[in-house]
Amino acid sequence: MSFEFVQKLPTPAEMKEQFPLSAKLHKVKEERDALIRKVFTGESDQFIAIIGPCSADNEDAVCDYINRVAKVQDKIKDRVIIIPRIYTNKPRTTGEGYKGLLHQPDPEKKPDLFEGVLAIRKLHMRAISETGLTPADEMLYPENYRYLSDVLSYVAVGARSVENQQHRLTVSGMEVPAGMKNPTSGDLSVMMNSVVAGQMGHTFIYRGWEVKTDGNELTHTILRGAVNKHGQSLPNYHYEDLRRLYEMYQLRNYKNPACIVDANHSNSNKQFKEQIRIVKEVLHSRRHDPDIAGLVKGVMIESYIHEGSQKVGDHVYGCSITDPCLGWEDSERLLYEIADSL
Repeated sequence: MSFEFVQKLPTPAEMKEQFPLSAKLHKVKEERDALIRKVFTGESDQFIAIIGPCSADNEDAVCDYINRVAKVQDKIKDRVIIIPRIYTNKPRTTGEGYKGLLHQPDPEKKPDLFEGVLAIRKLHMRAISETGLTPADEMLYPENYRYLSDVLSYVAVGARSVENQQHRLTVSGMEVPAGMKNPTSGDLSVMMNSVVAGQMGHTFIYRGWEVKTDGNELTHTILRGAVNKHGQSLPNYHYEDLRRLYEMYQLRNYKNPACIVDANHSNSNKQFKEQIRIVKEVLHSRRHDPDIAGLVKGVMIESYIHEGSQKVGDHVYGCSITDPCLGWEDSERLLYEIADSL
């Protein structure tokens, strides 16, 4: 019935001092951030593909996957910017199950947050070093963002976190695009309010400090589908949904109106193969309507080396231990099809 203080974690400043990003990799990130920023501001018509495992559970398999992605990126870089999805924090609906590399560097052992903080920074830095691709991660804990603030080029706020004040305020201090998902209820006004909050400056408590932020003009929306009172999935990627979102953006003076469509979760009813069809439908809507083309900046895809999912302990290399993912062959083909359709 009380807190047990297990171990004191290093501060983000201590972690960055011990495991610094090299000048070379810092330059890589600056260049990538500038390219991605131009997509969200409308200066570039490139399309963004945020793609990778549901959860980054194994460093070697994740880096193997991202090296494959990097080869595709080289061939389509004039049309598509690929942001590897390296999600090291996993929200769980009931609180049960694997919570990500941060909690359990080894999914078969007990949680160890100290080793987890080391593991997530090491993984992100290795991915950039080997591929030159700067990653995306989900912000499950706002206070942990600073551990990775110098390596991430994209941050997502999940459906269960988007109403949380501390998540919104932390986003306001970021310098990279931050996507706010619609809540599981599907109420788009909640998501739009979170964008307003993220784009504004604030003064608040963060990691024991009074901090002040200027606002993040790259805060935007992510459509991920919803669930009704009967537990049935309600997709929101169709043309009518995208038109509605466009019209909601027109009601207020948002900076850089933008949307990413999450092809999995409640949009696919977690039927991972449906992601292929959903992405193609979104691309068709963009071609059909210039307003939607200007609004929808990219898609989010759950993908790994082997398709589907497995249980913790099954030891299938490169297969998700959380939600099922597209396999590599389908993913590679889809990335080329995205580029060819633009």
